[in-house]
Amino acid sequence: MALEWLRENYDWQAALAFVGLLAITSIVGNWLTFKIPVLAEMRETNRAVDKTKLARESFRNAIKINNKSGLYTNLAFYATILPFCVGFDSRPIWRHVVDVFAVLLVFDFMYYLTHRFLFHGTLLRKVHSLHHQARKPTYVDALYVHPLETFIGLSLFLGSIPLVAVVTGGPLHVVSMVVATLLFTHLNSLNHVYTNLPAPFGWVNTITGVHAAHHVDMSHGNYATLTMFYDKLFGTYEEPIIRETA
Repeated sequence: MALEWLRENYDWQAALAFVGLLAITSIVGNWLTFKIPVLAEMRETNRAVDKTKLARESFRNAIKINNKSGLYTNLAFYATILPFCVGFDSRPIWRHVVDVFAVLLVFDFMYYLTHRFLFHGTLLRKVHSLHHQARKPTYVDALYVHPLETFIGLSLFLGSIPLVAVVTGGPLHVVSMVVATLLFTHLNSLNHVYTNLPAPFGWVNTITGVHAAHHVDMSHGNYATLTMFYDKLFGTYEEPIIRETA
């Protein structure tokens, strides 16, 4: 039964379409985003500070190793597991929305527990302390992470896709999972970006300010990474910090 199910649900074309669509939407989305002047200015502010950090060889090397960890983890998943998890079966809009939120909420719950009790507990505290060297994070600090932490975090997200697929009874739509992956990727990066944006982008300041509060030291809350739902639910939410300068 299990082998039959695997054969029926294996779709390498859907997996390839996922990778292609993810790459295209990332490139186009990035280009469009920074056509907005205040966002382009924000990017330059972060780059100026990031440049001083990247001047340190140890910092650059840590990012290179971390990026390799992320690349290999993604490639292994895309080649071996993703073809069983995505497909092209049509479904109503509401189902796309439910699938996206299901994957993100499952991931964020698992990450909340991992972040709170492993990264800020005794087992992996030293591993996570590398990332917490950033007291006032800017964009590049999203990449300044121990490779083991990157592997764990990515595995939690990527593992959420087959988990939701199994629970819901079959592969998830390619488009839904591209949207979920884009939200996961960019929200994790956005958390670390310095922002002090005017309306109508004030909500971005709140997102970055919540994670800035977490980075004050290793004794603060806000352990979830995509939404503060679980922090509010379990009493670990802290108010955002809005910084005047990067």
